[in-house]
Amino acid sequence: MNNNYIQPDNWSIIEEGFEANRVKSSESLMSLGNGAMGQRANFEEHYSGETFQGSYVAGVYYPDKTRVGWWKNGYPEYFAKVLNAPNWIGINVTVNGEMLDLAKCNKVENFRRELNMKEGWLSRSFTATLQNFIEIKVETKRFLSLDIDEVGAIEYHVTPTNNDAQIDFSPYLDNGITNEDSNWDDKFWNVLSVNHEQEQAFIVSKTMKTHFYVCTSMQTQVSLNGHVVKQDKTVNNTIDKISFTYQNQVVKGNTITLTKFGGYTSDRNHDKNELISVANKTLNKVSELGFNALLDKQKQAWAKIWDMADITIEGDVAAQQGIRFNIFHLNQTYLGKDARLNIGPKGFTGEKYGGSTYWDTEAYCIPFYMATKDQNVAKSLLEYRYHHLEKAIENAEKLGFSNGAALYPMVTMNGEECHNEWEITFEEIHRNGAIAFAIFNYYRYTGDFSYIPEKGLEVLIGIARFWHQRATLSEAKQKYVILGVTGPNEYENNVNNNWYTNYIAKWCIDYTLETISKVKEGHPDDYSRISGKTKISDTELTQWKTVADNMYFPFSEEKNIYLQQDGFLDKELITVANLPKSQRPINQKWSWDRILRSPYIKQADILQGFYFFEDHFSTEELERHFNFYEPFTVHESSLSPCVHSIQAAKLGRMEQAYEFYLRTSRLDLDDYNHEVEEGLHITSMAGTWMSIVEGFGGMRIVNDKLSFEPKIPNEWKGYSFKVNFRNQILKINVTAKETEFELEGHSELEILVNGKPVMISPNNLVTV
Repeated sequence: MNNNYIQPDNWSIIEEGFEANRVKSSESLMSLGNGAMGQRANFEEHYSGETFQGSYVAGVYYPDKTRVGWWKNGYPEYFAKVLNAPNWIGINVTVNGEMLDLAKCNKVENFRRELNMKEGWLSRSFTATLQNFIEIKVETKRFLSLDIDEVGAIEYHVTPTNNDAQIDFSPYLDNGITNEDSNWDDKFWNVLSVNHEQEQAFIVSKTMKTHFYVCTSMQTQVSLNGHVVKQDKTVNNTIDKISFTYQNQVVKGNTITLTKFGGYTSDRNHDKNELISVANKTLNKVSELGFNALLDKQKQAWAKIWDMADITIEGDVAAQQGIRFNIFHLNQTYLGKDARLNIGPKGFTGEKYGGSTYWDTEAYCIPFYMATKDQNVAKSLLEYRYHHLEKAIENAEKLGFSNGAALYPMVTMNGEECHNEWEITFEEIHRNGAIAFAIFNYYRYTGDFSYIPEKGLEVLIGIARFWHQRATLSEAKQKYVILGVTGPNEYENNVNNNWYTNYIAKWCIDYTLETISKVKEGHPDDYSRISGKTKISDTELTQWKTVADNMYFPFSEEKNIYLQQDGFLDKELITVANLPKSQRPINQKWSWDRILRSPYIKQADILQGFYFFEDHFSTEELERHFNFYEPFTVHESSLSPCVHSIQAAKLGRMEQAYEFYLRTSRLDLDDYNHEVEEGLHITSMAGTWMSIVEGFGGMRIVNDKLSFEPKIPNEWKGYSFKVNFRNQILKINVTAKETEFELEGHSELEILVNGKPVMISPNNLVTV
């Protein structure tokens, strides 16, 4: 734990007291988003201290030319950057001619910032004494509308408390922004126009190379003690910025308020020639509604989300705050409204990693969205990959594969690989397996097979073809091997026969063969279309099966475990418990060479396979592998603790499961890995949800039925959650004594509880 300033609260993230050294961390933690745009929790007023300014528009990106020391054939030509968008939230404030700047004030007292997750807004309040000795009280509130997702709203109140003062507001739009992580310091935006009309202002700009057109807009209004003030303003505009200045003489104790609506319209959703017109109409609409009415709609929208997605925990505020923080940011990032979008690893909270799509979506996020929203949201995430199938085939062709073999990208915006780390781009091919597993997982959970003959089978065939070609027959072993890979544990590069990669490759081929047979029998028209399109033959399918049936898996007879990869036992096997804390995290303290030679595991690797394919192994096998590998795991990937929490719960190790749960749920809140200021770990937040629902709740699909093996940590009095299972909503409430099930549905549902069948009737409470 490296942060401890966030106040414990069930529904809010609260910071009290102003400390310059935690500004950037709080900017990440209190970020706002509505699925269509987002922003870090930057101050509205000028701040000269260290800050990471960040605003983002979903789907708008820049192909930053790859920068490496040694170019290798097949390298992606660019690294897709989530673009820092023009800033619409800015409001310069001057008091008797002095700029309000918390970094330069004589005194800042009563500073309080709150991200209210229940209602979806961010507030801030403080009292500041400026260098001219005028004291002011400032209160702000802002949110990004879920209902009208192209706008956000700000109310900024200033009250002079020790003297009358001239308080000037200068709200502005600024296109003079850069990305923190630019490779070549390129200019990402080209400003096309800067204009204004009455109390509205607009900057229309276009991204370089990708040619996205975006209109950044604002509308402003000044009020004194709650009454609108009609006044003239001064307009100042440059080539990439426009501001309005309102001058106000304010009597001590009175409150002057600036209300600002702003946001983005883009040609992803509108004609590029109509962006200003659309923005004008949207601003007029929200202005007519007013700040408070729009906020009421915000509260209602979040209430609807929480009604389905909330997990309640009794008796443990830290745990409760943690899970709601994760659920909140997942919903801020992706709501399923736009099938062209996906779930970026930083969401709208930072720029690190680039891209919008990793294997995290399929491995961690889809279960959350399947269970907490309509199944069509998860289906859209699957279709996203189907629409990128041709690009995945092109990606494989660039590396020498043929015949429709598909290699999905490690990182992408449009289906094209855009990750520029060699050991990831070329070697972390296990991502293909997660995409196939998501198709299986979707059908297993929803019972909806229709996606597979319509679209999914084509994806599976492309992936199976890749694995068939990627495997090599070893004459010495008389087995098929997969050489030169990186598994989920990225602290091992260019290894041979990573067990997880080999296992999921075999599974993908077997599952594809099984699915082909099922579609051929049950959906002959679809099969005819697909076989004609892909030109699969019985000879090819036989070749696939030969590879799958003869896949090599490294195994230690002595320890009776699968080896993470060939040669793992040749390492100096010193456990994490014997690693000095001063050496952690090793990715910030050690050379890469030293990391690669160590036994330390960044995240679950073999145990990731045991998580996906739990029903392939006995509990004794899981325990044996958990006992061996967990002591070498440093959990320096955000994706690691949740898997270990689920498995520790499965093994009945509730103290350990609880510790891992706290780590995954408070990874960012407590800044375990010293990096929260760069942005949050959005995709791993879905793993936090899984650690409760699948870990403590023990939820699985067994024999086509929903199954639970509920457990509860000693620290909790009870917990509850809902899941949408096959269009019926089941509420589960767990205490140490019993588990209650209540069905909001239309027909009886048979579930399994601790292996025994239980029938649940609609609107009937059943206690087990």
